[in-house]
Amino acid sequence: MSFLIESRTRQRQRTPSRWASLVVLCAGTLMTVLDGNVVTVAMPAIQGDLGFSGPGLAWVVNAYLIPFGGLLLLVGRLGDLVGGKRMFTAGLAVFTVASVLCGVATSQATLVAARALQGIGGAMTSAVVLGMLVALFPEPREQARAIAVFSAVGAAGGALGTFLGGALTQALNWHWIFLINLPIGVLAWLAALRFLAPERGAGLGRGADYPGAALVTGALMLTVYAIVGAGDRGLAGTLVLAAVSLALFSAFTVRQARAPRPLLRLRLFRSRVLTGANAVQVLMIGGMFGFQYIGALYLQRVLGYGELLTGTAFLPAPIAIGVLMLGLSARTIARFGPYRVLLSGLVLISAGMALLSRAPVDGTYLADVLPPLLLLAAGFAAAMPAVTGLAMSGARAEDAGLASGLFNTTQVVGGSLGLAVLTTLAASRTDHLRHGGADLVAATASGYRLAFMVATGIAVAALVLAAGVLRTERATSGQPPANTPR
Repeated sequence: MSFLIESRTRQRQRTPSRWASLVVLCAGTLMTVLDGNVVTVAMPAIQGDLGFSGPGLAWVVNAYLIPFGGLLLLVGRLGDLVGGKRMFTAGLAVFTVASVLCGVATSQATLVAARALQGIGGAMTSAVVLGMLVALFPEPREQARAIAVFSAVGAAGGALGTFLGGALTQALNWHWIFLINLPIGVLAWLAALRFLAPERGAGLGRGADYPGAALVTGALMLTVYAIVGAGDRGLAGTLVLAAVSLALFSAFTVRQARAPRPLLRLRLFRSRVLTGANAVQVLMIGGMFGFQYIGALYLQRVLGYGELLTGTAFLPAPIAIGVLMLGLSARTIARFGPYRVLLSGLVLISAGMALLSRAPVDGTYLADVLPPLLLLAAGFAAAMPAVTGLAMSGARAEDAGLASGLFNTTQVVGGSLGLAVLTTLAASRTDHLRHGGADLVAATASGYRLAFMVATGIAVAALVLAAGVLRTERATSGQPPANTPR
């Protein structure tokens, strides 16, 4: 009996520390997610101040996303070697310094370079979070709750960033969307030092696959660059860049098969559930990230909203996401299984995108923006925790850190590629109509309609892929899918 009392006492003593650690991890994640979206509403102000071209403006976002996505696997591996806490706190420091550099930028080159440095710091912070979370909460029910909280922070943070970007840009100027990270970053860094448990790590002597990291990062950067500049470069130049990118991806794959300590162990992809969940996420995030960017521009450039009003218009999304994820997500998944919940969420996302594809020139917020916004929020609140649980359950215990890095990588890759494709299509459609003599606002709205229609197709493709690949007996019953043997 005394042993049981002592054991329970130790458990109660550990619980506040674990949940305090979760708060710290979520705070670091929230800062990086906010900053990935806070620039959306400020884009017109940044463009007018620094003179970015239409396609060039997308690099204010892509300069952050591409190093972020390209480096996640490498810094995730380094986190295993030096310890998750060291990597997380170092990432917070780099991200905070880079935010200050963004805030004082007075030229296009300075801002893009500082955004790339932010991407590096964001990768260092984010790569280790999910693995640390799973280690903190090994018990399935508590782990489901922790993942729901983590997913709610990440998902709601994206839409909340749009509001903060509008408020800060209109009340002060666009520089403050970055400078606000200085006090937040310092507080998060101090809290991480206080609450996160130290980890020894395996030691740098075990090494990491730096050539592999260079290959995959170069391939990702070239892929997005080829898509973003396709309209200006022409078909021939785009195909050349695409071929080089494909060659780099192929070289990376060969390298991972032969390297003594690969950055990405290819046997991980033997899990159909893990591979399928990551593929579904690429499509889902690609459509949703494009919606946040183009939706904000639609409100400003077509409906004539200011920055603050645009940010306010997005506020129902984080509220709905937070309420649904924290109140229903874990219980719904436990009852119906992640597979059914994921499909339901993707159906709602597809419906929301389809409604947005109307994008009328004389639209109103209550009739044309709010209904699809709420559908997208409800769909994302259902789909994101479900796809996260499926992706992590498809990996063996010793691959949890790697699976976390891969999941974060596909999330960022999906966002950057979706943004590149949808913005390029919208700009090309608008330019074509303008050259034909169409009114600027009407041509812009037509470009956004095309982007939303393509985003609808992407969401439907994610739904079809999930329905065909992720269906398993355990996935539909609420039990984690069986792991693939070594």
